[in-house]
Amino acid sequence: MAEKTDALKRLVEERLAELDNERKELEEALRKLGGKARRGPGRPRKAASTSRGKTRRRRKGGTRSEQAVKAVEAKPGISAGEIAKELKIQPNYVYRVMADLVKEKSVKKKGRGYYPA
Repeated sequence: MAEKTDALKRLVEERLAELDNERKELEEALRKLGGKARRGPGRPRKAASTSRGKTRRRRKGGTRSEQAVKAVEAKPGISAGEIAKELKIQPNYVYRVMADLVKEKSVKKKGRGYYPA
């Protein structure tokens, strides 16, 4: 039984070696053709860095929510697109921030505009 297992193990190892050689040859051919060979896997899963003991850096001028509330107070009736331009961020992010502010009742929404609460 041990002999069969050893023989099977040798066969698997030989086949893996063949596949490794074939992969190297194909990557070399792709490189010569001007393509990029695939990179190996990056960081293993669940090995993400942790932020234990680190403090988050505060954004200059406050959080996005605070900035959005200031923009609404400065210009009542402002639209999400206008807020996005003012804060220099994407409108889809503004919609998310503003939805949270409406739930918190920090601002009111009427039509397309936002007003101070």
